[in-house]
Amino acid sequence: MHGILPWHIWIIIGILFIIIEILDPAFFFVALGFGAILTGLLSLLPFVEASIPLQIIIFAILSFVAFLLTRHLGKKFLANAGGETNVFALKGKEAHVTEIIPADGKGRVKVGSEEWVAIAEDKGEIAIGAKVVVLDIDGNKLVVRKDS
Repeated sequence: MHGILPWHIWIIIGILFIIIEILDPAFFFVALGFGAILTGLLSLLPFVEASIPLQIIIFAILSFVAFLLTRHLGKKFLANAGGETNVFALKGKEAHVTEIIPADGKGRVKVGSEEWVAIAEDKGEIAIGAKVVVLDIDGNKLVVRKDS
């Protein structure tokens, strides 16, 4: 039992795939890494250790299963990660009018702790203290509608 055994090679390949995944996060190489590491551990069993073709088949099956699982998890986490950011995160937020919004003019509203220039969606006048909802962003102005 001297030298490098097949299970050593599988573990090394698995670790290399996981390192590659860290550098290129696409949820592909991590599946190959898991497949290789698990194949390495299974190749410690006597009937698997003696057959390299069986090890390759085990690697292919485990990598495929790991790919399906990691792809599913990856899509789940990445889909939830992309919300609106910056000023676009204000859409749908409630605001309070701090300076009258005249018909066809600009006023001011406060969203959270920030004050913004605002225009009314329906071009109607909105009084100070009224609750409004941010509908859109037009340049540096918020387009608002009086909350019913």
